Amino acid sequence: MATLTAWKFPTSAGAEDALHTLEQLQKEALIKVHDAAVVSWPEDRKRPKTRHDKRFGGALGGAFWGLLFGMIFFIPLLGAAAGAALGAVSMRHVGIDDDFVDAVRAKITPGTSGLFALTSDAVPDKVADAFRGTEAELVHTNLSGDQEAQLREIFGGADEG
Repeated sequence: MATLTAWKFPTSAGAEDALHTLEQLQKEALIKVHDAAVVSWPEDRKRPKTRHDKRFGGALGGAFWGLLFGMIFFIPLLGAAAGAALGAVSMRHVGIDDDFVDAVRAKITPGTSGLFALTSDAVPDKVADAFRGTEAELVHTNLSGDQEAQLREIFGGADEG
């Protein structure tokens, strides 16, 4: 089973630094990273910058990350009408519910950053040790195998095979 996680960092560069930590953990076989993306929100910007990081294979693809980040960061800025129109595209059936979206929206704000990753096979204590001292705050949702397969099908990510 894969887990979609969102890590919040207290600086706009923290998530980018953490991406390197995640890459190292994967090299040490302490976690399997299927896909990852970074949100950086400098203090002086009205909107965050988002980036899908393809070095992990892009299992979910850019369409998934674009829709997720749109729901979290940009829909509230577009207003209720646009939000209602895009609300027809729900991610609830793939394990991403309103609570997850609301929690991430409330925590990743100007001056902070977020690292989003679809992972599996983590060695929790080793992963926690690697992030100790970064002041990272973890928000996560667990995806079932069926939900992960739905995400891959819906967003056309690469097969792992």
